[in-house]
Amino acid sequence: MSTNPKVKPINDIRSYIAALEAQGVMHRVKAEVDWKFELAHVSKVNEEQKGPALLYENVKGHTIPVFTSAFTTPERIAICLEQDPSLTMCQLSRKWMELTTKQMIKPTFVKNPPVMENIIPEEAVDLENFPAPWFYPDDGGRFFGTSGYLVTQDPDTGWTNLGTYRSQILGKNILGSQIISGKHGDFHMKKYQERGEKMPVAYVVGGDPILFLASSTLVSAQTDEYDVGGALRGRPIEVFKSDLTGLTLPANAEIIVEGWMDPEELMEEGPFGEYTGYYSGNKMKDYPKPVIRVKRIIHRTKPIFWSTTVGKPINDTHMVQSINRTATLWHDLETMKVPGIQSVYFPAAATGRFWVIASVKQMYPGHSNHVADAINGSTTGHYGVKGIIIVDHDIAADDMDRVWWALATRFDPKRSVQVINRGRSTPLDPGLPIEARDVVSRIIMDATTPYEWKNKPNEIFMDRAVLQKVSDRWNEYGFSGVSPVAEMIPRLTRPEVKKK
Repeated sequence: MSTNPKVKPINDIRSYIAALEAQGVMHRVKAEVDWKFELAHVSKVNEEQKGPALLYENVKGHTIPVFTSAFTTPERIAICLEQDPSLTMCQLSRKWMELTTKQMIKPTFVKNPPVMENIIPEEAVDLENFPAPWFYPDDGGRFFGTSGYLVTQDPDTGWTNLGTYRSQILGKNILGSQIISGKHGDFHMKKYQERGEKMPVAYVVGGDPILFLASSTLVSAQTDEYDVGGALRGRPIEVFKSDLTGLTLPANAEIIVEGWMDPEELMEEGPFGEYTGYYSGNKMKDYPKPVIRVKRIIHRTKPIFWSTTVGKPINDTHMVQSINRTATLWHDLETMKVPGIQSVYFPAAATGRFWVIASVKQMYPGHSNHVADAINGSTTGHYGVKGIIIVDHDIAADDMDRVWWALATRFDPKRSVQVINRGRSTPLDPGLPIEARDVVSRIIMDATTPYEWKNKPNEIFMDRAVLQKVSDRWNEYGFSGVSPVAEMIPRLTRPEVKKK
């Protein structure tokens, strides 16, 4: 159920766009824009300025509009989650954690799904009839999927996985797919490979945006992302069973490409300007990719093509990784029964992946180390993280000014640093040599005042009564609008001691 009274329930990309327009954070580009470079460049410049979501209504050579910049501000992520648009990333992630620790909600199967309104048979398939952008000059071509996800299924258990694997157009009926080793889609593919069978797959573009968030989330094996999406929505996701592949697919998707993937058939794919800000995957010898042989495309009438620019921070990809990794890490720590957690945060500016900050109310000596060790061993934190920063409870994990202050005033390199030599890495980490990206070292930076210190530094605080006076007279001073003092009191004044 929506907690934002201005937002109607969101079940597809169309209702999400309507919600963005209702909040005044959507812009329709009516001028003709070229899908090759221009569209991505306009979007990237807009995102650098923290501009609105964009809907390109006149893409050169196409009648299908393209939607970009869907999640580049916390406000738009909040709207997607049907939450208060004023919530911060830490606050939104806490909502996510609370919803997903209650109960997963299974999807509901429907008849006559909207995505089946139009069917393009195998002999008529031509992927270039869709306005897939060519993003950057050194990319290997047009990418059909950057904000889409691949649907696969475990042939033994029926577990359905939604995975955000990029997908390049390699031919009129061939899509590349970057399924990184160790990902859940890779688990499924290896099972089909052992059987000597082709794997049924579907690539989804558009639909309920909650599924894109869920598909890029690090969840445990045997967990369906449809269930995660349902928990976040507070209601079942609508799905249907494909009569072609037998896969469970989202009913309200805009476009679904269906076909089979032969684990033995590999092709050269890329390069592609990744979320790290660097290119990846340009040589067959470096990382050959499996491909989808397309058997049909189904789509809604007048479909909307959803894309994201990727590249250097901050864009949709970084914000998505930030919110879902922050939320799932909080979920991990909650289920691990780690006490005292106040907030956690994967900064979007750090690609939403490689660095994490946690705020803790210390209760015993070594508590901050307990938190760092738990992050390192969690489902979310064990993969790709190379830096962990721990701060005291008076600092929100996403308050970067205060995090820097803590590193300046509560941190001693000799006392506060631990280096872990071996951790699981990602092949997309450009900080490691391309031939050795399986393992990464990690640093823990403890920016807390040690709990056991008897004589702690005397911190400066402001007077609550005087601040209240300032708040009351805010407009008398010539400032316009509502006084900001109320929300600043927790970080400017001494914490109140609760009377027993």
